[in-house]
Amino acid sequence: MTNKFKDIYPNYNLNILPKWIREDIDNVIVEGKTNKTLVASNGKKYNINNKLNDLSGAEWIYFTNSVLNTNYSTNGSDNCGYKYRKIHPSPKPPALMRDIISFFTKENEIVLDYFMGVGGSLLGASMCNRRAIGIDLNPIYIDAYNKASEDMGYISQKTYSGEALAILKSSKFKKELKEKVSLILIDPPYSNMMSKEKTGEDMKRKGKSITPFTDSNMDLGNMDYNNFLKNLKKIVSYSLKYLDDKRYVVVFIKDMQPSGKKLNLLHYDIINCLNEIPNLYYKGMKIWADQTAKLFPYGYPFSFVATQIHQYILIFRKEESKKSCELR
Repeated sequence: MTNKFKDIYPNYNLNILPKWIREDIDNVIVEGKTNKTLVASNGKKYNINNKLNDLSGAEWIYFTNSVLNTNYSTNGSDNCGYKYRKIHPSPKPPALMRDIISFFTKENEIVLDYFMGVGGSLLGASMCNRRAIGIDLNPIYIDAYNKASEDMGYISQKTYSGEALAILKSSKFKKELKEKVSLILIDPPYSNMMSKEKTGEDMKRKGKSITPFTDSNMDLGNMDYNNFLKNLKKIVSYSLKYLDDKRYVVVFIKDMQPSGKKLNLLHYDIINCLNEIPNLYYKGMKIWADQTAKLFPYGYPFSFVATQIHQYILIFRKEESKKSCELR
């Protein structure tokens, strides 16, 4: 005898279940001693205690692999408006952002990205039926996102043009955001890396001139390293007021090349910096290897210089503050 979901849970609110379960609800059976495991007709399993996402158990396990290899094409039908987004020095693949968003949120929840660039995270949110809010200093990047979104057939997500902390503190933002967000997903500028003159192989390929994201002194990409860390921490710390408890902050970071005895391990410094925020806790990382990255003869023929095709996806969790507990 099989335990049909509707027999075990006749009055269950189906709206809180994932779409793929709802659409198959007449065939879903219940397993386990506690009746918490739902099995769809295709064999996929879902635990009704899952408050984080809409994934099956197998999909959850797959995502937690610490190394992610991708080869997203910028050509053909899956280019995700790349012809508009390519004006940015490092646009993130929307399909990658979709997969991250799908793990850390449920359908129709809100994603906040206050370094949105050309909107890879916003497009990723649209691809998996989530809402998103984006902020960027450069209105040209926001315009590129809007064109890409239209090109993909989506209604553009909400965007703001301006300095991240100023927007987050503005009365307009506070008034328009009427609920907590479920994920903060950011790819911040990495100090003044883009504002430095190119040398070696980079100079051959791109010229010697600097290529900053903007000319604003409020841009993290124009700050020296110490001020970059200080201001990143300040922005992330403030933004937590908009993030629901027990939800996540995900940060993309790429290390710079070592220089003499200076290690330039940005991911290590940022982990330590953000982990100092009282109610934010580092939970681990994924290493993203972008197999579309081109290899160049850095250091040839004199010394070893790694071509970095990987970035770090740093994962932090906001824990419930003592103050919010006392208010309940």
